[in-house]
Amino acid sequence: MNHLLLVEDDENLVFGIQYTLSNEGYEVVVAGSLEEARHALQAKSIDLILLDVTLPDGSGYQLCSEIRVTSQVPIIFLTALDEEANVVAGLDLGADDYVTKPVRTKELISRIKAVLRRNNKGKQEVSLWISDNIQVRILEGTVLKNNSEITLTALEYRLLLMLISHPKQICSRSSILNHLWDLSGDFIDDNTLSVHIRRLREKVEDIPAAPQYIVTVRGIGYKWNVEVIGR
Repeated sequence: MNHLLLVEDDENLVFGIQYTLSNEGYEVVVAGSLEEARHALQAKSIDLILLDVTLPDGSGYQLCSEIRVTSQVPIIFLTALDEEANVVAGLDLGADDYVTKPVRTKELISRIKAVLRRNNKGKQEVSLWISDNIQVRILEGTVLKNNSEITLTALEYRLLLMLISHPKQICSRSSILNHLWDLSGDFIDDNTLSVHIRRLREKVEDIPAAPQYIVTVRGIGYKWNVEVIGR
């Protein structure tokens, strides 16, 4: 299931979009301001953002710029500002698409699916993740630290892939548990996740007690805290 963040302060529009997208199988998180959106991005792993331009505490352009510093999560602007200059401004900031109001729900759904397809295709085409002295060779299924292979269990490898493919983005414990359950079919509970995180740190960190790669976001989850290059 894809998790979407809808950043919009028009309650009537929010109700309609949330209802429609939920019926399409998406989980929709709603934020009515920039501040709420920032909190939502810290609390949950998001697959795509629907972002209004005009918000009570600032501009969606501002949030888009902030996000692009650390994340390539897909962003679609939703706005009544349909002049060419506004469209270009949003795309230049790194947005993936631009939908004008009034929003036509079928068109919106189509655009969401297209952006997610492009994003997923890009992830699938990556064959090598490089993060400082860690390399993950996708096609070979191997992980190297300082050019020496380290041995991971299948579950540790999947956990590493999830974290390193979302650099600087918080992955909530619930999203990690759901991801590992979906892929392995094995029962993974909260305590088991903590054990796997600890074991993974022991293999990738120089000082596991003071992790640099896999950091804990207290009360929320974990994030890969070092820049990553995908090839």
